Amino acid sequence: MTQPKLEAKGLTKCYAREGRPFIQVVDRLTIEVQDKEFVAILGPSGCGKSTLLRMIDGLLSPDSGNIVIDGRDVTGIVGGEGRGMVFQSFDLFPWRTVSGNVEFGLERLGLTRPERRDIAAHYIQLIGLVGFENAYPHELSGGMQQRVGLARALAIRPSILLMDEPFGALDVQTRDLLQDELLRIWNAERKTVLFVTHSIEEALYLADRMVVITPRPARIDKIIYVPFARPRDESVKTDPEFVELRQKIWHALKGGVHV
Repeated sequence: MTQPKLEAKGLTKCYAREGRPFIQVVDRLTIEVQDKEFVAILGPSGCGKSTLLRMIDGLLSPDSGNIVIDGRDVTGIVGGEGRGMVFQSFDLFPWRTVSGNVEFGLERLGLTRPERRDIAAHYIQLIGLVGFENAYPHELSGGMQQRVGLARALAIRPSILLMDEPFGALDVQTRDLLQDELLRIWNAERKTVLFVTHSIEEALYLADRMVVITPRPARIDKIIYVPFARPRDESVKTDPEFVELRQKIWHALKGGVHV
């Protein structure tokens, strides 16, 4: 059997509260992601999805369990190790231009200035922001800022892309456009993607597999394999099977029963 690209094994995370009981956010959660697989983590707000993703990226250390990438334990190692992170908040450096933001991770990797410029130019073209290289974040729309965040994550050439509700703060039209852009980029780059969302439609549209998380503490409730062929476009959202499956999942989540 092929070794998974990513293994999160028995992850548990609790938060302390002064003078009050601990809050358990994630409870012995185990998940595997295969190479080049697009997996959506789906669950209600506050269920621990973001905490899970931050443990996988090394931004948080689990209380127990470990993270393995390509057979190597990377638990508690922040960033790097083949991981790139895209956040819901754009988290761009306001004093840096588009090019400067995209080059940030490359600077940390020690690449020369010409190398950084060439790589940044490639990804700025990939995300469709040619002509905005010297613009600052405050001069960009929310959708454009999120494109820059995606380019910054891709520029370090991660083998695993971690996305924490990256389109959650955007209006519906921009969100739909960026979903299509993400599919286009994923088809071109074929990264392994772990994508956190609370949108059933978004998960069905983007992912190969959906991992549904219980309300806090986060455990895996069910795994749903998405039956729609790739490449996909907006027309799949009106497919009767898509509409039926979306409704079926919604009623399952609402009623707490298994699909």
